[in-house]
Amino acid sequence: MRVLSGIQPSGSLHLGNYFGMMKKMIDHQENEDLFCFIANYHAMTSVSDGKALAKGTMEAAVNFLALGMDPAKSTFWVQSDLPEVQELTWILSNFTPMGLLERCHSFKDKTTRGIAANHGLFAYPVLMAADILLFQSEKVPVGKDQKQHVEVTRDIAIKINNAYGDIFTLPEPEIDEEVATVPGTDGQKMSKSYGNAIDLFTEEKALRKQVMRIVTDPTPVEAEKVPDQCNVYNIYRLFLTKAENEALRQRYLAGGLGYGTVKEELFVTIRDYFAPYAARRAELLADPEGVRHILAAGADKARSVARKTMFKVRKKAGLTY
Repeated sequence: MRVLSGIQPSGSLHLGNYFGMMKKMIDHQENEDLFCFIANYHAMTSVSDGKALAKGTMEAAVNFLALGMDPAKSTFWVQSDLPEVQELTWILSNFTPMGLLERCHSFKDKTTRGIAANHGLFAYPVLMAADILLFQSEKVPVGKDQKQHVEVTRDIAIKINNAYGDIFTLPEPEIDEEVATVPGTDGQKMSKSYGNAIDLFTEEKALRKQVMRIVTDPTPVEAEKVPDQCNVYNIYRLFLTKAENEALRQRYLAGGLGYGTVKEELFVTIRDYFAPYAARRAELLADPEGVRHILAAGADKARSVARKTMFKVRKKAGLTY
């Protein structure tokens, strides 16, 4: 089964990126036909500094490779290295009803939070649809907040298939309910734009500061605590086995457990978990040309698939004559 997803290089990566998407994608490469890309076109909706975007793109690729993405087992590339994605975006745009985009809650949520409204932000779901449909993707791992965009992709694909015949595979979203929305330090969805993230690769002092500012309630140390209502627990459990998770739950329910103690344990867990990956990351950062070679080879693999799709689309749309 072909699995596809992408990640924006719009800032340093955090636990929400890792558990919400990256880890699942890396796991998929062992048993699925994995297509994974750095979504730098998407990032332009929030990053206007060209140097920052280029730097972020390289760092996102390095982070993925350091965390276990294997180019020999997957197709891994940078979105802007495939011009076909923009061509397909334009074609899809001509089949996308305005009302479909106006109903997308992501646009409403971002503009409500102060992000400037523009065409790129509004038409974001069409570009996402092009990413998915270009590679005939069957399964798209996403968080709950992106499920609607996969549904929009299906709606657009159905309209084109009705007009041109069965060109596109209809994708299905894959949502892991356990980590569908990774909470941030304030309990909302973890996001750099919300200022509530815990970074994957940062200095120990900075990591500890991020963990220690996780919001907790005023329940006294000696009192029983409800783990599922605790932001610290809901982040900590992502690192635990079922047995370890149950043991932590019992400590919460027994009383006598201070939030500061759990935060300190969580800090050590995060630090130690990512330490081996940090060493590999340092090696990759020291060899940017090697990373570019990996990405170029991945783009070649991706483009060979994209061209097959575009050949069908261009022919049906009358763009070949």
